[in-house]
Amino acid sequence: MSNSSASSLSEADRRKIEANRRRALNLRQARLTAHPYGAANGKSRPPETAIAVNNVIKVSGTKFIDSGGGFLIEQRTCVDPSEEEKPVDEREVPTEAVPVPIEYDECLECGDRFADSYLLNTFDYKVCDACRDSDGKHSLITRTEAKQEYLLKDCDLDKREPILKYISRKNPHNVRWGEMKLYLHMQIEQRALEVWESEDNLIKEKELREEKREITKVKKYNKRLKELRMDVRSSLYDKTIQNHVHSWGENEEYNEEEDTYTRTCETCNHKETYEKM
Repeated sequence: MSNSSASSLSEADRRKIEANRRRALNLRQARLTAHPYGAANGKSRPPETAIAVNNVIKVSGTKFIDSGGGFLIEQRTCVDPSEEEKPVDEREVPTEAVPVPIEYDECLECGDRFADSYLLNTFDYKVCDACRDSDGKHSLITRTEAKQEYLLKDCDLDKREPILKYISRKNPHNVRWGEMKLYLHMQIEQRALEVWESEDNLIKEKELREEKREITKVKKYNKRLKELRMDVRSSLYDKTIQNHVHSWGENEEYNEEEDTYTRTCETCNHKETYEKM
């Protein structure tokens, strides 16, 4: 613009031009200002518009940048562009579980095939629920009764293979007593046959033990009876000795040589010699 045209401008025009120039400078300055995320995206930031490192604030392990405008901007970690997504190994991809085929057992009673039953799960006895007879052949027996009736020991129940399974129940006679161990009656009978080899051997052993038990009872009875008799005899003997009183009577014998008197008990003939003053 020439000097003549500049001098011909009015004061209002000059103010308008100056305002437009300042607005253009401010717009240019705003375009040059980089976003705080510019560094995170790998872009360079002009030195005059970069945010100072001292404006980073750490809150609960997370870093924030003070924008200066009254709010905080979360600082993102720089991603290394050299790190590319690795290809997924097909061998590492988990495969879906293959369904396991159901195993069926043959019922010992009816011969039908079944997959699940109470006796199978509890006692490992292959009988289906339809053939289960709780009050008959599939009844339960306590551990004490099994040992007494079938002459079994603890090792026969706990250590001999296969170890018999049992269920625990509270004692119906007294809840404060220990829990009862209930076994399957049929399995106890089978275990007794394994131990004694035959039912006849088991019966003979039970009879032999019963005879020994009766002999022991008779011996204990005779011994106790003898002790009672000895107690009675000793009490009578002691009572006779302690409660006896001499009956001297009126007969006295005088010995002139020794000047003594002698008297005799009328009951036990005991003689007593004494002097008279």
